[in-house]
Amino acid sequence: MANKRKKFVIDREHALFLLKEMLRIRRLEEKCVELYTASKIRGFVHLYIGEEAVAVGAMQALEPEDNIVATYREHGHALARGVSANAIMAEMYGKAEGCSRGRGGSMHLFDAATRFYGGNAIVGGGMPLAVGLALADKLAGRQRVTACFFGEGAVAEGEFHESMNLAALWKLPVLFCCENNLYAMGTALSRSESETDICLKAAAFEIPAWPVDGMDVIAVEDATRHAATAVRAGGGPHFVEYRTYRFRAHSMYDPELYRDKQEVEEWKKRDPMPNLIARMKAQNIWQEEDWPRLEAEVAREIDASVEFAEAGRWEPVEDLTKFVYSEPPPVSSPATGGE
Repeated sequence: MANKRKKFVIDREHALFLLKEMLRIRRLEEKCVELYTASKIRGFVHLYIGEEAVAVGAMQALEPEDNIVATYREHGHALARGVSANAIMAEMYGKAEGCSRGRGGSMHLFDAATRFYGGNAIVGGGMPLAVGLALADKLAGRQRVTACFFGEGAVAEGEFHESMNLAALWKLPVLFCCENNLYAMGTALSRSESETDICLKAAAFEIPAWPVDGMDVIAVEDATRHAATAVRAGGGPHFVEYRTYRFRAHSMYDPELYRDKQEVEEWKKRDPMPNLIARMKAQNIWQEEDWPRLEAEVAREIDASVEFAEAGRWEPVEDLTKFVYSEPPPVSSPATGGE
């Protein structure tokens, strides 16, 4: 099923919100590059620049009680979900105030309050977790949707097929969100898959599936809302393929020898932010002062997040083994009302 729903007139305030959310992700990650170069951030960093429309658009279609499972390229998803820039930046620094207490870093952002369950470093590793979350919700009779984000490279993994099969077999409330940016690390989709139509792979499990332009934040929101509504209504798992592109290398260590620079430049013409602005101009809802205002607001937020991370605490060495095993519950005494 192709995403052929009509293009509707967009509301100015909502469009500005979407634009600001994408800009927040873009500027946060650009700042991370700067800090990584200065050795303030260590380890692996995988940038989401170019793909912002997917996370921002999809999150608008999900409810606060829904579950989110993401990949190692998850800074944008976490920020769009509601994890604060402060908590994300502190985690990037490895500080105790980070959303994962400084223990996860770039690839392992986690926030129980927003039901954001990673941040998973293994390709496809979040898919079985999503199936488990959805199974728990179904058994408990909860009307939650579990949105599971993954790249097209995950379709080559065994857990993709196992997860899709179980979700379909048990009619679980999972929304499979495939971010197809054409390259699994440095391997082009056409060099790794005999069938490059990702939606056909979902259809093999009798899961309704359709593609959408992942560079169009409005189309992403529309397609995701359509799928999430069907899942929430008891329609079983659904699958959306977001056709998108990352403008930066796979990771900070990637020499990017596998794709032509001209190809990247061609995709940059479809940058989701200028394209949304062009659409707003076409509908006469854009004001020239909007952009500098949004830039200033976002700059203040990102600068504050860096200050927060810089002022954060390093976890003491004596806590190194903390959380290796679950922490025992506190023992109550009769004096405090315990039994």
